[in-house]
Amino acid sequence: MPSPADEAGPDPVREPWALPAGDVLCALGVELVAGLSEEEAAHRLELDGPNRLREERPRGAGRILVDQLRSLVVALLAAAAVLSFLFGGPGEGAAILVVVVINTLIGFATELRAVRSMDALRALGAVQTRVRRAGRDRILPAEEVVAGDILVLEGGDVVVADARLVQASRLQADESTFTGESAPVAKDAQPVEDGERIDRRSDMLFQGTSLTRGSAEGVVVATGMQTELGRIYTLTEEAESEATPLEKRLDQLARRLMGVTLAIAAMVIVSGLLTGKPLFLMVETGIALAVATIPEGLPIVATIALARGLWRMSRQNALINRISAVETLGATSVICTDKTGTLTENRMRVARVVLDDGAVEVRHPDDVSGGAFARAERDVDTQSEPLLLRALEIGVLCNNAGLGEEPDGADAVGDPLEIALLAAGARAGLRRNALEEGRPRLDEVAFDSASKRMATYQRADSGVDVLVKGAPEAVLAACTHVLGAGGPRALDDAARAAWLARTLALAEEGLRMLAVAARHTASPTEEAYRDLALVGLFALVDPPRLDVPAAIEACRAAGIRVLMLTGDHPATAGAIARSVGLADPAESPVQLGETLVAADRLAPAERDRLRNTVIFARVQPEEKLDLVRLHQEAGEVVGMIGDGVNDAPALKQADIGIAMGRRGTQVAREAADMILTDDAFPSIVAAVREGRGIFRNIRAFVFYLLSCNLSEVLLVGAASAIDAPLPILPLQILFLNLVSDVFPALALGMGEAPPGTLAEPPRPAGEGILTRRDAFGIAGYGATITASVLGLFLLCLGPLELGQERAVTTAFLCLSFAQLWHVFNLRERGTSLFRSEITANRHVWFALATCTLLLLAAVYVSPVARVLALERPAPLEWALLLAGSAVPVLAGQIAHAWTRGRPPR
Repeated sequence: MPSPADEAGPDPVREPWALPAGDVLCALGVELVAGLSEEEAAHRLELDGPNRLREERPRGAGRILVDQLRSLVVALLAAAAVLSFLFGGPGEGAAILVVVVINTLIGFATELRAVRSMDALRALGAVQTRVRRAGRDRILPAEEVVAGDILVLEGGDVVVADARLVQASRLQADESTFTGESAPVAKDAQPVEDGERIDRRSDMLFQGTSLTRGSAEGVVVATGMQTELGRIYTLTEEAESEATPLEKRLDQLARRLMGVTLAIAAMVIVSGLLTGKPLFLMVETGIALAVATIPEGLPIVATIALARGLWRMSRQNALINRISAVETLGATSVICTDKTGTLTENRMRVARVVLDDGAVEVRHPDDVSGGAFARAERDVDTQSEPLLLRALEIGVLCNNAGLGEEPDGADAVGDPLEIALLAAGARAGLRRNALEEGRPRLDEVAFDSASKRMATYQRADSGVDVLVKGAPEAVLAACTHVLGAGGPRALDDAARAAWLARTLALAEEGLRMLAVAARHTASPTEEAYRDLALVGLFALVDPPRLDVPAAIEACRAAGIRVLMLTGDHPATAGAIARSVGLADPAESPVQLGETLVAADRLAPAERDRLRNTVIFARVQPEEKLDLVRLHQEAGEVVGMIGDGVNDAPALKQADIGIAMGRRGTQVAREAADMILTDDAFPSIVAAVREGRGIFRNIRAFVFYLLSCNLSEVLLVGAASAIDAPLPILPLQILFLNLVSDVFPALALGMGEAPPGTLAEPPRPAGEGILTRRDAFGIAGYGATITASVLGLFLLCLGPLELGQERAVTTAFLCLSFAQLWHVFNLRERGTSLFRSEITANRHVWFALATCTLLLLAAVYVSPVARVLALERPAPLEWALLLAGSAVPVLAGQIAHAWTRGRPPR
């Protein structure tokens, strides 16, 4: 054994699965019966570090706050505040800074709450394990396990490190969250060949998996990031974390606004200076234009609208990791999903018992059409079916699982396949404890992956019954007879071939086949696997979730392609795909993962073929990652659904990763953007609808904000061009953008998704928040509002001779109310001015009432009026400004009637 002073420690063992167990123990300097000494274990722990995956530093409050300040809109507002302090006055600069603070605090509070929700979900209890140290077994925290430790494991234990098996008895491991296999994997201590794939390393246990049955002793060969789990976690870290489509589009919009702002301000300032106007006046005008151009309410409204979407999703059992990911599913055009536990229940059950005199259907507990067993819809009494009763007895007695006491099997322990056999027997009134009272078990031949069989010796009235279950081909090879209704009869080659053909036909339906046989002998020492009489076949199924077919059909109607990426057998994958309505394998052949190569090595035709493939089987983590990237390169917005460690890299690479919250692994949940707390596929359909509704709302309030702000820009620019006084002052613009802009826009952002949302195709991947048609609409409405307000301003200055201050007040109020009424121009196609989703939205009416009260306060509350430089309007001025504010909404209704469609959104 290495000395604790040996700073280098033991060298890592290369491909331990290909070496005899004794050689691995020797290389790690440990004996099976003694284990490591405490001193040596402490030394190795110091050298290699704790047995845990590398943890990402959580986003603290400071980091979240800094992220809020990185917005381009915030940067533009800060620049405007600096200019206001330099050339204007402290009031204007302070007011702009207040806007920055309000925007930052709202975004900070919302995202901090989302981060804390995720932290609470990730808080998992510490795992402990049984380790042999200094000749005795101890229970230790998983983090203290080191290379060379001897793990002592039993069925139900979680494997905390990669270990090479030294001894194994009836051992099976659940690797469904690691390799994608739905059935437990048999394990033994015999070495395998060099270079074997992970799913074929039968002498290895991997961190993150669990034992379903048996017992084992193994030597730890890798811990922490050196394990296979750590390798996959590294892939997850290396996968690019894509910004969501909404984040990209809002960033593009902000950049364009910055360009427009600088260009307009520069033109106005330069033209004014060239005509001899004072520098201070031109800077003040430039600030007014900048403030008018920037939609100060956009970040606030977008954050609140998304936060409301997050709240809605949480009510539908979906927890959002990143707030902007709420809308991403609305743009998703491809969803890649695992099979086990996502499309299926991850729960084996017996579907059929095939006997020599025909098959017997095993009804599901939820089936209320009749009894537990049936032949061609005829209920079966097991007491009158001796062959069926015998097959069920073998399934119950040749079994090491425990069914438990809960009716739904929630407390069952052991191999899911054996649990399914116990459940089928229980429905016929057969319980192992009761059966073993008269026929106790004398011995057992443990399941062996080489023989693919298991046998038990049960005492009988006059001797011993040998009961066998296993793979049909293995059991049939040991059978010489078949048990029929009239008793045993010889099993010749033709009959054996017929049974094998029957097995293959059922396997192609996605059913897992198991044969049971028996023999009566005089002694429990006789060979088990000879001269057996075949009793029958069990056909088991991992049933598809009942709510999945409708959800897949809803995705198809919404223009979303659903792809299956599973590590399971091709026949099983194809059968499940057919049963849930995903695809017919005859029309869409199953693609094996091991035949895939990196996307950059594929010919164009091969890429197209893979993009059109629906079912992928035997897929490894790297291959899932490549398939996600393949679709992203084609411009698709990809959603990835998974629950296992093997799904984590693809979950992070996808535009939105969706993990299962109940059975999902910690690695999968950390990599995902959204977590389904109920593990229900239909919740994804609800998320798609919610995402599309969110984007529709975002487009509506962005359209509203920009058309309002454009009217302010055109108003200031036009007045400067004709050498007129500013019809609205910078601080007044800021007040408008915080009051009359934000509240109606927020009301639009809180609207419900209209009927028919899922009947529309996904948005094109490259489509921005606003389309070209939207741009024309924004320009038209902005110009209409500008013309109405500027005309009234010039009327007040000229013919009415109201003076500049009263004219500015009239223009300010006219502009404010025109923007408020403009919200009614945003109704959907086929609706009227008085009956639409706008008028049905109670938030809109609340916003209009609130804004009206705030505008009245601005002119009638003296301190506020003084800050904003406003006068109290006379009745004539009220009549003029209200009439002028109605012009844009009347023009909008004319545009509706002329185009016979909805306005640009």
